[in-house]
Amino acid sequence: MLLKEIKNIFHLELDAIYGKDEVNSFFYLLIEHYFDLERFVLAIQPGLLIDKRQETVIFQALSELKLEKPIQHIIGTSYFMDLEFKVNEHVLIPRPETEELVRWILDDVKDVKQSLTILDMGTGSGCIPISLDKNLTNAKVFGLDISADALKVAVENNRLLSANVNFFKADILSLDKETATKELDQKFDIIISNPPYVRELEKEEMHNNVIDHEPGLALFVPDEDPLKFYSAVVNFAADHLNEDGCLYLEINQYLGKETMNLLEESNFKTIELRKDMFGNDRMIKGIRK
Repeated sequence: MLLKEIKNIFHLELDAIYGKDEVNSFFYLLIEHYFDLERFVLAIQPGLLIDKRQETVIFQALSELKLEKPIQHIIGTSYFMDLEFKVNEHVLIPRPETEELVRWILDDVKDVKQSLTILDMGTGSGCIPISLDKNLTNAKVFGLDISADALKVAVENNRLLSANVNFFKADILSLDKETATKELDQKFDIIISNPPYVRELEKEEMHNNVIDHEPGLALFVPDEDPLKFYSAVVNFAADHLNEDGCLYLEINQYLGKETMNLLEESNFKTIELRKDMFGNDRMIKGIRK
């Protein structure tokens, strides 16, 4: 079958769901991933044919896209900070807003010469701590998560990307009971967290590909207690950051003031709220007094 005919079928089947530009992006990602073909191949070889086996593979991907399965789950990878991470249904797909948080941290420590100890709380795929480890030669980096399945993905990414992050299993909401573990029984220079923060009432704003295919454990919090993870993280950071250590949080865009109040109540200073590339309140930094 002609590859250009398959592209036309993709548009006929998917444009109403995703729009023409995104369908183009999906198609080119798939032919690069499965067939090692560059996106300009059809301009050079408009008569390019693919065989039956290749047809089966790409039409299976089409079927999954029709069910709104994320393209990252179909190809099994996602790029973050110019690194390729394995992802699946057990971890959140890395977002560009989270890259902004990592770049903020890297910018803050670019002139620091002494060694740093860093903890990422709720690590998922490991994209935050691995990216920090790959960009910092003077850091010892840790990542925790409650999900054993997520940690398997993080450990695999750690191996594939030749990073040296120490991952371990722990529950953010029960850290006071787990401080005997060697990983948590220490002081840190930097603590980062992108914990669950989407309220149930906000589900209607989200796309089906997120609700149906990404882990609810890493996304949702009760409407009546939306900051429960932040309270736990801030309390832990207040006790486990070195003097002048920094806490960085990715936050719910609607709860910026409330999240800042948590830091103020725990005596953090120089609290800064930043917007993401889309103009939403998204990141907070606080320094431990």
